[in-house]
Amino acid sequence: MVDAPAGGVLPVRTVRSVDEHVAAVIALGGPLPAERVVLAAAAGRALAADVRSTVDLPPWDSSAMDGYAVRVADLGPGAVLDVVDDVPAGDTRAVEVPAGAVVRVMTGAPVPAGADAVLPVELTDGGTVRVRVDDVVAGGANVRRRGEDVRAGDVVLHAGDVVGAGAVGLLAATGHPDVEVHRRPRVAVLSTGSELVAPGDRLRHGQIHESNGPQLAAAAEAAGADVVAVEVVRDDVDGVRAALHALAARADVVVTTGGVSVGAYDVVRDALLAEGDGYLVHVRMQPGKPQAVGVLADGTPVLGLPGNPVSSFVSFEMFVRPLLRRMLGARHVHRRRLTATLADDLRSPAGRRQLLRARLDWSTGTPVAATVGGPGSHLLGALARAVALVDVPEDVTHVAAGSPVAVIDLREHW
Repeated sequence: MVDAPAGGVLPVRTVRSVDEHVAAVIALGGPLPAERVVLAAAAGRALAADVRSTVDLPPWDSSAMDGYAVRVADLGPGAVLDVVDDVPAGDTRAVEVPAGAVVRVMTGAPVPAGADAVLPVELTDGGTVRVRVDDVVAGGANVRRRGEDVRAGDVVLHAGDVVGAGAVGLLAATGHPDVEVHRRPRVAVLSTGSELVAPGDRLRHGQIHESNGPQLAAAAEAAGADVVAVEVVRDDVDGVRAALHALAARADVVVTTGGVSVGAYDVVRDALLAEGDGYLVHVRMQPGKPQAVGVLADGTPVLGLPGNPVSSFVSFEMFVRPLLRRMLGARHVHRRRLTATLADDLRSPAGRRQLLRARLDWSTGTPVAATVGGPGSHLLGALARAVALVDVPEDVTHVAAGSPVAVIDLREHW
């Protein structure tokens, strides 16, 4: 570690690889406490405990299609059988198929006792009093057996699974009106810079619309967090310190943008130095080399990201999102990684892991990655078109078109 130099400038205390910094950031927090929520509020949350089914699925033998519950021994091409009853879905009666007869059943209806198959209506004349059999089926055909999907007592979802739409349906079907999940992490976003003005305000010379706050708030919500504040503060150390403490009282994590390099007006750096438990990191990546980490006196972690919008976004994806997913209680904290074919040649700086924005073309059945925009960390137009990051290792300086490349998929996957 490097000691702070005279004049109060926070030094770069370490140089890290991307993976080293990811590990250091994830270590700042663990899964948040559990709470029980109604099923309608469970989507996007991570389960805090295994969930077992309370019932068999299906709960009884049921028909897979509209047709006739039959005894296979009675069937034969041209046979004519009496239709002795109708069983629609939701019928709770105890019905039986007598020998030499059939019962008309609808999709999802219980299969009557005595039947060993369902004959589709398409293989008959569709009769309602007597029915002619035009073709036969084997025993067990078109019957969904009790418990063939899930047995009562089976673990249907595991702790750490993130509840998606399919999981909500499964939880409802297995008898769960509510479920135990981890609390969502509360995130506050603080953008620093005297040049920042609100979107829509008239720009004066030297000013820009503040975009990092809304961008990171959207990314945090997509990661499963609750965003409790999105604020802007001028380049003033005391103002930044006051804002950090106010936000920490409301949040589990404070994310800042700007002010984390070695310039004269890098106020987040100086504010974290004044707090006594902050440091800068130079991560061997492009974009996003300068990062800051701090822990306030109350234990709230502060993650300082670069101010350039692409650097800020990529830094969030690589470092902040995994921490939020860990706090959410998710078992898988990293984005899905794919192997794609590179559409065009690219070059990368030696000793820096480069993360290039890209689009993915799936028209051939396997992904082809085409980079969008250049390496500049200010190119928001290109970032908005990207759905992936091409991940180029530190020791690779050139990748030819047609080569396989690692890709981080930025689309949401449950």
